[in-house]
Amino acid sequence: MLYSLYRGLTHLAGPAVRRLLDRRAARGKEDPARRHERLGRPSLPRPPGRLVWVHAASVGEALAVLPLVDLLLSRGPQVQVMVTTGTVTSAALMARRLPGPRAFHHYVPVDLPGAVDGFLAHWRPDLVLWVESEFWPNLLSSIRRAGIPCALVNARLSARSFGNWRRFPGTARRLLSVFQLALAQTGVEAERLSALGIADVRAVGNLKYSAAPLPADPATLAALSAAIGSRPVWTFASSHGGEEAMAIAAQVELRRRLPDALLLLVPRHPDRGAEVADLLMASGLSFARRSEGALPAAGDAAYLMDTLGEMGLVFRLAPVTVMGGSFMPVGGHNPIEPALLHSAVIHGPHMFNFAEVAGEMREAGGLLPLSGPEQIADAVAGLLSDPVQRQAQADAARAVALRNATAIDRVMAALSPLLNRAGVG
Repeated sequence: MLYSLYRGLTHLAGPAVRRLLDRRAARGKEDPARRHERLGRPSLPRPPGRLVWVHAASVGEALAVLPLVDLLLSRGPQVQVMVTTGTVTSAALMARRLPGPRAFHHYVPVDLPGAVDGFLAHWRPDLVLWVESEFWPNLLSSIRRAGIPCALVNARLSARSFGNWRRFPGTARRLLSVFQLALAQTGVEAERLSALGIADVRAVGNLKYSAAPLPADPATLAALSAAIGSRPVWTFASSHGGEEAMAIAAQVELRRRLPDALLLLVPRHPDRGAEVADLLMASGLSFARRSEGALPAAGDAAYLMDTLGEMGLVFRLAPVTVMGGSFMPVGGHNPIEPALLHSAVIHGPHMFNFAEVAGEMREAGGLLPLSGPEQIADAVAGLLSDPVQRQAQADAARAVALRNATAIDRVMAALSPLLNRAGVG
């Protein structure tokens, strides 16, 4: 009954959703040139051969499945992979990172019946791999009705989401029955998914551990390294609204102890660059802005990196990383990425999106947790001033990441029977 009600309401919601897409496009949250993809109208013809559709909600999920995409393509020249996401940022990253031409990006359709039906009628995927836990009722129900083999990959389900689903067990069982196989990041999440009615659930580890280190252009890295010189550098990476003020306050305090310290401030969403620049100007800190093509000058206290896809540069340049999203109730961001590039990680009290990863790294001495932003300056100063401790912490986190890097092998082994049944390789 709940799904029938949802489907009926989404039948009527078309005009409102179109207006919402228009408003989002005006704010830079949708791509106007590809808006039709969100409404189920494709930009490309369906390629010949066997098509695997991989849905990853946003940047983190999409980056995590890149090793999986490579292994799917290796199963034969007839295999094509379409990765769908729902954000402009992830679309831009996939355009740069997917190993085309047999792997390509498309926007996921909004969960309107007409958009979903048009999308599936055009693409006719032979296999669907759904990443993590973005469950859209119309999309998943249409996949089940079409009889397309489907698996949930790198699955995670928070305690809060699990509690919400448990309130509607029949709806959860009906919706999630589309997944013939669920590969969970941890045993706890495997138990939750099994309790919701997925028949075949296995804990195989987190695919984010299997991702290669983030890339960096060598010439750009050399230019930035030369501009920075021997100055002590730290980054506040993937910051959210409210966190930039924390980073700036910490840098003002840090400069009293380390007068030539440089902050690389990286907003999670580059389109907030102007807003963050205003905060820096109000603080009195001198800064350069990467989106304007500038390099940090000798007297600059901050470098605003309001560009896309350059975290590989950031983590190579900064031996200390303060993880954004962890000082606000966002849930933190992926500590594996800086760990693989030897940057020592500090985080705040909100790392629930990476609770297991962060817990394992903390237990190994690889992360430094803080209870609040007032501790940032002390923590950064301590690590920048103690290279031995900094290196030991970075090495411990990297060792955890490398120890778990075989998750992709377990994922492929578990998926192999489903891939064979779908004719993929």
